[in-house]
Amino acid sequence: MIKQWLGAVALAGLLAGCASGVKLDDVPVEDKSGSASASASGVGSGQSNASGVAAVQADRPSSGIGPVGTPHVVYFDYDSFVIRGDARPVIESHARFLQANKQRKATLEGHTDERGGREYNLALGQKRAEAVRRALTLLGVADSQLEAVSYGKEKPAADGSDEAALAKNRRVELRY
Repeated sequence: MIKQWLGAVALAGLLAGCASGVKLDDVPVEDKSGSASASASGVGSGQSNASGVAAVQADRPSSGIGPVGTPHVVYFDYDSFVIRGDARPVIESHARFLQANKQRKATLEGHTDERGGREYNLALGQKRAEAVRRALTLLGVADSQLEAVSYGKEKPAADGSDEAALAKNRRVELRY
């Protein structure tokens, strides 16, 4: 009983020591016009600031995250989770970026075309995501920076049943 009480007191003391007396509403926020506002309200809420620039919304992918000028997609051949040779520069560029930014994490989203059953495509999408994960870890990226998930055929990148559309859907997307 005493150990539990001492543990609770120690945890409360630790949390109190980490608390900050600074209120975010009192922190000045600089806009692009050079003046400072007295409040941080509206930041991150999707509202526009005085310069007319809207805040970034988390549900939209940001094109400025990740290696600049590098695609965020690795494509695969039909019914395969073998990484093609044309994907090597893409994976190497993402590996360099993740090694230089160890605080960053990437989600590797595996996708398939519409052919095949739901369970089969979920498994194939997972194998594709895991193949990209293995390639990145072999290039020195920490496994803790990577998460592999599969969407199977549920989120196609292109509509249609022609080979061009199907090829665009056989992919792994790297999201930061």
